[in-house]
Amino acid sequence: MPKMWAGRTDGLTNSLADDFNASIGFDSRMYKQDITGSMAHAAMLAACGIIDKKDADTLIDGLAVILSEIESGDLEIDMSCEDIHMFVEQELTNRLGDVGKKLHTARSRNDQVALDLRMYLREEIDTICGYIRELIGAITEKAEAHKTTILPGYTHLQRAQPIAFGHHLLAYAMMLLRDLDRLADCRGRMNVSPIGCCALAGTTYQTDRRAEAASLGFDDICMNSLDGVSDRDFCAELLSALSILMMHLSRFSEEIILWSSWEFKFVELSDAFTTGSSIMPQKKNPDMAELVRGKTGRVYGDLLALLTTLKGLPLAYNKDMQEDKEGVFDACDTVKMCLPVFTGMIGTMQVCEDNMKAAAQKGFINATDLADYLVKKGLPFRSAYKLSGQIVAKCIAEGKVLETLSLAEYKEFSPLFEEDLYREIDLSTCVEKRISEGGTSLASVEAQIEYVKEKLQ
Repeated sequence: MPKMWAGRTDGLTNSLADDFNASIGFDSRMYKQDITGSMAHAAMLAACGIIDKKDADTLIDGLAVILSEIESGDLEIDMSCEDIHMFVEQELTNRLGDVGKKLHTARSRNDQVALDLRMYLREEIDTICGYIRELIGAITEKAEAHKTTILPGYTHLQRAQPIAFGHHLLAYAMMLLRDLDRLADCRGRMNVSPIGCCALAGTTYQTDRRAEAASLGFDDICMNSLDGVSDRDFCAELLSALSILMMHLSRFSEEIILWSSWEFKFVELSDAFTTGSSIMPQKKNPDMAELVRGKTGRVYGDLLALLTTLKGLPLAYNKDMQEDKEGVFDACDTVKMCLPVFTGMIGTMQVCEDNMKAAAQKGFINATDLADYLVKKGLPFRSAYKLSGQIVAKCIAEGKVLETLSLAEYKEFSPLFEEDLYREIDLSTCVEKRISEGGTSLASVEAQIEYVKEKLQ
């Protein structure tokens, strides 16, 4: 059938071209934003005297009925239409006749598409931020329960210094707080209305863009009509923020995968968030963490695809920009799947405190504190460093740890060693001595927990 844009051409395109050109298969999810935006547009047209108020009321009522019927399931979206905008306008015109044809006055599909997408994505950001807050809450609760649990801290995946497990978890809470900030910044720049920019040059009608924008919850309007219809920075920025978020989840996933292995056995994941093997009955696989790690690449791909699409486009609108939606929708959907699963996985994760502490002891991660002990007794640091290394070598050769070496054995290396040595190299003491702000001492961890809680409020 002829398209609503028939005029210069007969509107009778090839069926293959129709399928290739259509976007309704993925932009139909924006039906609510499209209808809400159209209702505001009709109200603005009437307020400016461009159409009769009676016609505007008829349009608004008709759009409200269409929205209600779609949401109730009484009206099925016609997938043979080119896009959701054409479907809504066609349905309205079929019902209202010539009055329905007045709706598209003083706007174009170019600014309409941009409007719907901004409205849709700002709601997606709000939903995603809610999920992030829930995850931060789960992490903080777990950190509070383990603010004195000893964990070997790593650099280069080598045991380095003892830290509190709660301190380690809170590092991810800090990353996620930054993700919230990034998404909030992105939402702020996104919340600018393009409606009224029309195809590219504005309109000859005396419209009130600011009133229409305000009625739809926008903070401002796009100040240049060319930029208003061609700008997809907000999509790229959102994909960038989501990619960084997924990178954080992926790093956390990697650690959970390591921690839950038999080689580490620092944590035990709930059966509800693991799977088994089809042939190995002993297996308990961290598939949820692995999938989050894997889906990170998918979100990265969405970002790269959009940047590549946009990089060579002249002003203003080009059909290439239809490619903005599938990627950004996919990224939002992916993140919304990952976050609740991750929250559940963290919330139900059991911590194997004894295994963590044993690993910390066997890693000799209190060797620096042993050297510091000798320095406090008057030995030059380099001499203390060498002596501590020799003591570690003895422990390794004899299958001991620094805490189990006798005082007599210590005195074979230096007469400076006294009974107070054992308190200095106790892992809990080593952790508690890291008193600098942001460090791993109990007071610092508790301060970090309060900081996160305040940020969430």
